[in-house]
Amino acid sequence: MASKDSARRTQSTGSAPATGGGESWLEALGFGEPSALEGGSTIDPRWADHSGTAGDDSSFLSRQARRLVSADHSAHQRVYRTYLTARAALGMTLVLAQLAIDLFGGRGPSLVLMLCGAYALQAMVLRLWTAGDDRPSGVGRRRWRWWATVGVDLLAFGAMHWLEPNATLNHAALLVLPVLMAGVLSARVPALATAAAASLLLLASAWQRAMAGGDITPLLSQAGLAGMGLFVIVLVAGQMASRLAREERTARGSLELARQQAELNRLVIDEMSDGVLVVDRRGRVRAANPAARALLSERGACPPAPFSLASQPGWGRLQEAVAGAYESGQWPATGMDITVAYAGETPRSIRVRARFTRGVRLNGAATPDRATDEVLGVLFMEELRTVLARQREERLVAMGRISAGIAHEIRNPLAAVSQANALLQEDVLRPDQQRLVRIVADNVERLRRIVDDVMEAAPGSMSPSRTIDATAEVAAICAEWARTEGLVLGGDSRLRVMLPKEPLGAVFDPDHLRRVLINLLENALRHASDRAGAVLVILEALDGPFVRLAVASDGDPIPADVEPHLFEPFHSTRSRGTGLGLYICRELCERHGASIDYLRRPDERHTNLFQVVMQRDAVAAEGRLHL
Repeated sequence: MASKDSARRTQSTGSAPATGGGESWLEALGFGEPSALEGGSTIDPRWADHSGTAGDDSSFLSRQARRLVSADHSAHQRVYRTYLTARAALGMTLVLAQLAIDLFGGRGPSLVLMLCGAYALQAMVLRLWTAGDDRPSGVGRRRWRWWATVGVDLLAFGAMHWLEPNATLNHAALLVLPVLMAGVLSARVPALATAAAASLLLLASAWQRAMAGGDITPLLSQAGLAGMGLFVIVLVAGQMASRLAREERTARGSLELARQQAELNRLVIDEMSDGVLVVDRRGRVRAANPAARALLSERGACPPAPFSLASQPGWGRLQEAVAGAYESGQWPATGMDITVAYAGETPRSIRVRARFTRGVRLNGAATPDRATDEVLGVLFMEELRTVLARQREERLVAMGRISAGIAHEIRNPLAAVSQANALLQEDVLRPDQQRLVRIVADNVERLRRIVDDVMEAAPGSMSPSRTIDATAEVAAICAEWARTEGLVLGGDSRLRVMLPKEPLGAVFDPDHLRRVLINLLENALRHASDRAGAVLVILEALDGPFVRLAVASDGDPIPADVEPHLFEPFHSTRSRGTGLGLYICRELCERHGASIDYLRRPDERHTNLFQVVMQRDAVAAEGRLHL
């Protein structure tokens, strides 16, 4: 049992085990055990029935795997079936040969003829019975098969040789067959025992002939040499079977590794955001991942691979580009922009990059290694607007870093100008000088706000999020901002704030929340009317773990052409604006797991509404400011 467990463990690692005394020559393959094809095999039999992608049929790995798994379970099964067929044919031959000898010898049916008939009948019945039996064989089945084949052959051929040792047919030569198959199908000890039994039978027959008056010396010498030959046959057959077992086990292990790698590659390609197409020279798509099929048809009408690019007129430009690349061996290194469209769908532009398996070089001629080599092109596709958006984002990030560096350098001279201007204000100045000092102070403040905006928008360290009392924070921020703007709070005020009566916990940073809310309040007040309640602030708990902070105004709706660019950096409708306010609001919200959106409400008084949705968290009751 220990040797069998060792064989199973060795099979799983793919290394060749040493053949021990209790291990079959072909048992090293792991077949014949109940677990060999039912959970213990390195190849799942169900994989042969898995359709996979339609392009797999053209791959060498898939063909070989399906052939190997769907064929006979192992070399053990194939050799055993061949042995059964040979036994049936040999039995019929023995019957015909012995019948001819008896008839031409002028005697009736002999005992050997009846023995040959019984052997032929047993061999044919056993062959027909096991013709469609593909079940894995356990220990009991293997023992029964051994006695039904090797054991029967040894007894039958030994009996024939014992009954007629001097017959025209040399029945002793037939003992080679059970000895040979014992070496292939049995473990080492039973195989050697079979050879020993056959050798003893030959020696006994030689002794019988010597007792009947024959020369004992040559008879025993011949029997001894024949017995030695049987032992050699057992050893050689065992070594050949062991080598076959190791090679087939290695092949199956390598195939399993290749299958696992192919499965990993398929999973990676399927999860890629870029579309991947494998196209041959005729424009036939061998494989396509979901992203590629979505690019070729936004409504999901693109068929699974394989399919031809010529099947849709809207894919003609892509097919022409592939054909041209195969002809010239050239594809732009930066990619090619191609317009594709499925039947009845809106055309879309995609950027296509290509690589070839072999033979075709990007900037060289198409030179396959051999005339029979099939060159496949791998196309990487991405929607053009996504590419442009990513490039624009990368430029913005680079520009933000440069702007942050410049803003940091501006802070020192700006502080010096502000300090010098403050010193001038301490002196007694003429009215015109006072006006100039105020102009300098206003512009210094404006430059300071611009520098702060740029520094806030630049990538940097993120302030940690924490749980705050959103009710208290919003109340304090609105009260402070109202005093700064000179707004009188009350029923006739332009600012109306609606807060919950209890503390409301939210995940954010107090300073960042102040910056976001003040920015939204300033924008709302700038575009609002002069009526009471023109600017509305609402803080409320939503269903689920969320808190909503809304700032609305009753001004004119934001134009439709401006709305898509609201949160883009450096986009402003004011000549004196930096265009970073809403962009900074969005960045701060994303840092704390919140979101900010704009809603147009044409049927309500407060047409423009900006809302910030934050994560909700428990907070202890605290004292808070009231408006």
